[in-house]
Amino acid sequence: MSYSLKSIVIDPISKEKPESAIILCHGYGGDGQDISILANYWKNYLPKTIFICPDAPEKCSISPSGFQWFELGNHSEDQILAKSLVAEAKLNKLIDEVKERNNISANKIALAGFSQGCMIALQTGIKRKDKINCILGYSGRIISPDYLGKNITSRPNIMLMHGDKDMVVPITSLLEAKDFFNRNNYIIETKIFKNCEHRIPTEGSSVGLEFIKKNLY
Repeated sequence: MSYSLKSIVIDPISKEKPESAIILCHGYGGDGQDISILANYWKNYLPKTIFICPDAPEKCSISPSGFQWFELGNHSEDQILAKSLVAEAKLNKLIDEVKERNNISANKIALAGFSQGCMIALQTGIKRKDKINCILGYSGRIISPDYLGKNITSRPNIMLMHGDKDMVVPITSLLEAKDFFNRNNYIIETKIFKNCEHRIPTEGSSVGLEFIKKNLY
C-alpha cells in the first residue's frame, strides 16, 4: 500500500487488521528509515498497531541523501512558518490516507516526531479538526506560538522530551512549549534527560512507548 509521501510501513505483528496507527516524523536531514528504528522497537509491545514512517516532502538542502519538512536556512520566522504550512498540508494528507486505507478513526492515531519532525507533528496535530489520539515529541519546539495559539482546534494528549545538553534545539524550547500548552489548557507531560544532546536516548524510547501505550491501548 503506497502513500502520497514515500514511507516505511511496518504492519502489526498480530497479522490482523490494525486497530491503531502511529505516524513517525523524522528530523531535518533524516528519512523514514532513520525513525523506523523506534517503530521496530515499539512494534513488539503494540501488536495491533501499524507504523508509518514517511520521508519528508523535500530533499534536504544541506544533506542531499536526506529530507526536510521545510527549509530552515537564513529565513525569517514568517518565512519558516509559511514553509511549514506547506509541509503541514502534506502531513495532513498522509494522516487522511492512513485513516481511510486502514479504516482507523483519528482518535486511534498517534503522531511522533524528532526535532523538525516534532515541530511539524505538534503544529499539524493540534490544528486538525478530527482530534488525533496523542502527540509524542522529542527535541523539538513550537514553530510559531503566536500563530498556533490562534489556530488551536483540538487537544490531544501531548508528551515532550528533550536533552538538557541539546545544542541544536535548546532545552528552553521545551520549557517554552510546556508553558504554551499549560496556558492553553492541554494535558501535557514532559521529560528532561540529563547529559543528553540532540538525540533520543534509550530511556526516551521506553518512556515514549509507555506514553503511547497508555493512550492508544
